[in-house]
Amino acid sequence: MTLILYEHPLSPYAQKVKIAMREKRLVFETRLPQGMGAGGAAGPFVEASPRAEVPALVDGEVRVFDSSIILEYLEDAYPAEALRPHAPEERARVRMLEEVMDTHFEAITWGLSELSWFKRAEGAKAEEIRAAAARQLAGFQAWLDRQLGDRPWFNGSTFGWGDLCVVPFVNGAVGQGHPLREGSRLADWLARANARPSVAATVADIGAWSQSQTGTGMGDVAELVKKGLFKREYRDHRLEWMIKSGGLEVVVKGLEHDNIRFAPEFG
Repeated sequence: MTLILYEHPLSPYAQKVKIAMREKRLVFETRLPQGMGAGGAAGPFVEASPRAEVPALVDGEVRVFDSSIILEYLEDAYPAEALRPHAPEERARVRMLEEVMDTHFEAITWGLSELSWFKRAEGAKAEEIRAAAARQLAGFQAWLDRQLGDRPWFNGSTFGWGDLCVVPFVNGAVGQGHPLREGSRLADWLARANARPSVAATVADIGAWSQSQTGTGMGDVAELVKKGLFKREYRDHRLEWMIKSGGLEVVVKGLEHDNIRFAPEFG
């Protein structure tokens, strides 16, 4: 039975799952949910993910949402090509790494896209927020370099959970104009990680999707945001980041113009 993954190619959370599934050589079909941009997702996608967030996995009668929980499910249901470290302390280490990337790090690259693509702030305010992001990313890059240490991979001796939970986010920061220090251990790791077929295929998905959007333009999306027709989800860590990085007025304006959204109610 083919697994079904509801995803968006730009989502680092979905990328994590796709890399894992490719490392496990699982056959899966991807689906792009409709209606998320306006906060109106419905149907089988919301049945699988009541928070209306990607990724969501459908495996026969099983429905799993949240990237970390999906990874746990895949490890339990498809143990071949195990991705978790064996030792309990090592599993705890990579899970903590994943938590940092999923919350603190992701909020920065997401916030930068709010400026670059969705034009939430411009001029001096945008530069203030970008300066905060640059400072924070530099700190995280140094922290990640220390976390890697002398290991060949974040997961340990082989590529695994610890690596697939980091690479989408670091690639996102590089794509936002924040390259790694040339010659650093982290830069060497990223080059090797991106060379893996599972990661390369996932990055290629981004390019294919971007190519399919030629002629639509992110500027159009920015206009939709201004009109309240496209609503970006401000999850808890994203909201915190925007406020602490100087973007309180961005949030206030978004609420006034009804072009930000939060998780839907369950029911």
